[in-house]
Amino acid sequence: MKLHTTTWGAGDRLALLIHGIMADHRTWRRVAPALAERGYRVTTVDLRGHGASGRGDSYTPDDFADDLVETLPSGADVAIGHSLGALTLSLATARLAPRRAVYVDPVWFLPDGPDGYRPEALTSAKRLTKEQIRAINPRWSDEDIADELATLALWDERSAHGLESFTGRELAPAAPVVPSLVPLADPSVLVPAERAALLRQRGFEVRTVPGAGHTIHRDDFDGFMTALEGWI
Repeated sequence: MKLHTTTWGAGDRLALLIHGIMADHRTWRRVAPALAERGYRVTTVDLRGHGASGRGDSYTPDDFADDLVETLPSGADVAIGHSLGALTLSLATARLAPRRAVYVDPVWFLPDGPDGYRPEALTSAKRLTKEQIRAINPRWSDEDIADELATLALWDERSAHGLESFTGRELAPAAPVVPSLVPLADPSVLVPAERAALLRQRGFEVRTVPGAGHTIHRDDFDGFMTALEGWI
């Protein structure tokens, strides 16, 4: 599927940004212009079932990855994916061949069992009010909250069910395909300390943004950009 894209800047270097589940390109509201100011041409996508992109008949990680390859150019200077976008990017990295990859708090392991991944925990977000979003994300700006309401309204909640068959499976790459950074929340629910240590053993550089929640770039924009130093 060809995805909807949005571009900032006209620099000589190319950056690709891939959002997480329930979001769209608007999650990068501050990051994309900041990269453009650093001399990048920044291209963001709306994944299938999100934003202005088409709805899908299925929503597996491989579907998402194939869409990236069909839509985005290869050989970017840096590609950054958040959460589901990080998983999607990791499945497409060999084909997209960016010079560097950044996997932000990636969905590389979803626990199963009674306390494991439940799509309903995500689909219930469709009913959140502005006040509830603010309570869950007290560090977000008014603009972020407005964007969240707008993106939730457009999100195809069936995409939450596409991950069910991957619960209990290790999806992290055995080794980085290209030089790779993993910025983590503090604490990271998705990548706890023992998994972070494993990623370091596999050759990933892992950095933590103190005090930031899962959506690091919205919780602490300055901390997120600092975590990218040396990679952008």
